[in-house]
Amino acid sequence: MFYYVLKYVLLGPLLRLVFRPRIEGLEHVPESGPAIVAGNHLSFSDHFLMPAILKRRITFLAKAEYFTGPGIKGRLTAAFFRSAGQIPVDRSGKEAGQAAIREGLGVLGKDELLGIYPEGTRSHDGRLYKGKVGVAVMALRAQVPVIPCAMIGTFEAQPPGKVVPTLHPVVIRFGKPLDFSRYLGMENEKAVLRAITDEIMYAILTLSEQEYVDQYAAVAKAEEAAAKAAKAEKERKFPRLPSR
Repeated sequence: MFYYVLKYVLLGPLLRLVFRPRIEGLEHVPESGPAIVAGNHLSFSDHFLMPAILKRRITFLAKAEYFTGPGIKGRLTAAFFRSAGQIPVDRSGKEAGQAAIREGLGVLGKDELLGIYPEGTRSHDGRLYKGKVGVAVMALRAQVPVIPCAMIGTFEAQPPGKVVPTLHPVVIRFGKPLDFSRYLGMENEKAVLRAITDEIMYAILTLSEQEYVDQYAAVAKAEEAAAKAAKAEKERKFPRLPSR
């Protein structure tokens, strides 16, 4: 019930007013039956903008950190995400991927829409990164279509680290459903899963027109953080002399 209160009374109208999103290709989202909506992930606001404009309810797999924050703020955040129908997924450890797949298949098994970001995390620089194969596993096991989706402009409106979004044009663009029925029964073939995932990411790339990086976003973030730490350590050990 609270999901629909958020969508139609509290949060949805506010998001539409602030972002004024332009919607393209909404006819590609099926009116009934299970399906996966796979999109790029540029901003925290992505979690709420897409559900606000879809006619059907959509459930996202959200990172567990949103549900485990300390203090009153953490409890309020967790309550908000649960009320909005989001499912926490622990992304650490060997079983993280399997847990996400189980949760996703549970949503699809109820003939609902499942929202997923194949990159696994938000883009830290606005580029599109390599997708993880969990989306392909779920598409094959549940035998459902995948609708590619591109969020455009949300990075500029609310990049990572920015709490209050700024006014910026936003476009939410859906592509034609991707059918992978030709691969049924091959969900254990790594090459097949990679091919399906790459096809999904290419469809998202075509819609979003982002720059593509053939590397996992989490790896790129870690490398960038390590480089910054190394640079800071070098400057600490060998400070520059003041110029005369």
